[in-house]
Amino acid sequence: MKVLLITLITHLPDPVTGQRRSTTARLREVVDTAVLAEQLGFDGFGVGERHERPFISSAPPVVLSHIAARTAAIRLFTAVTTLSLLDPVRAYEDYATLDHLSGGRLELIIGKGNGAAQAQLFHVTAEDQWDRNREGYELFRRLWREEKVTWSGRYRPPLVDAETWPRPLQQPVRVWHGSATSRESVDLAARWGDPIFSANVTNPIEPYAELIRYYRERWVHHGHDPADALVGAGTAGFHVARTSQEARETYRPIFEARVAAFRRLGVEPVFPTLSDAIERSSILVGSPQQIVDKVLRYHERFGHEVMHLSADADGLTEKQHRASLELFQAEVAPVLRREIPSRPFPPSVTPTA
Repeated sequence: MKVLLITLITHLPDPVTGQRRSTTARLREVVDTAVLAEQLGFDGFGVGERHERPFISSAPPVVLSHIAARTAAIRLFTAVTTLSLLDPVRAYEDYATLDHLSGGRLELIIGKGNGAAQAQLFHVTAEDQWDRNREGYELFRRLWREEKVTWSGRYRPPLVDAETWPRPLQQPVRVWHGSATSRESVDLAARWGDPIFSANVTNPIEPYAELIRYYRERWVHHGHDPADALVGAGTAGFHVARTSQEARETYRPIFEARVAAFRRLGVEPVFPTLSDAIERSSILVGSPQQIVDKVLRYHERFGHEVMHLSADADGLTEKQHRASLELFQAEVAPVLRREIPSRPFPPSVTPTA
């Protein structure tokens, strides 16, 4: 199994201390965590894209470019690139440039995005988001593959023998389709023979398992070899310690502060207690063996080869967060790699002089 760290770059007060870092410090923290992830041996690092509070991840190509300059081998992911909001030509130009600067380490996870504020910023509606995402992706994938593109659609001006520069280093970059609950996203992925990444965060396992089952069904429907389908899955939270008791005691005030924040917003949490979340959600809190057992249990339902953990401390101290990541890599990751074989990521590309 491959393991990524992913951040949406939330900019909130610490759930335990109530203190909030400056914007500058928060962004630098993300870059430093990516460097640490490479040092510890994680396979990838992802940066989300959001255009509203409480996130400051509106410019993932910029953040990932800085990470690319500070690292050498770790794969760089978007999580997700919101193609329903973006001009596919501009998105292509940004990410083709980043692909060169990173030595071909880029992978994209695309999705329609969500949130009323960002939809208003980009004049996108709930009714047209799916169509924009589908149309944007169909142009986007052609731009990676064709030196001249003639195209027309509903949501941007047409192209006639259009050239886009620079031409990509990876030809083409791999694109995953991120989905929380939407069949539209996984059907689009299956149609084009692309992998999917299940959010696997908010609900119990059943709706996510059903969505992945549907993806595999549509994959075959579109004429692809079932053995070629590739699935990734997220997790709702993470802290590993030497014992279950230690992990729970450390993480409980963080979890309870999160539940209280949801209730202040009028949202009743799906999992009201940490014990319930550990039992029924994808949260990974416990000893190394407990984490291994839970990931294997999810793998039985998903058949996934890639997973992500939160890159953020989420209320842990810097020392606690680092110790948790180190313990995961020392005692959990080796077992998962052995028990869940996964296809290699595309190799980095050495640019020509």
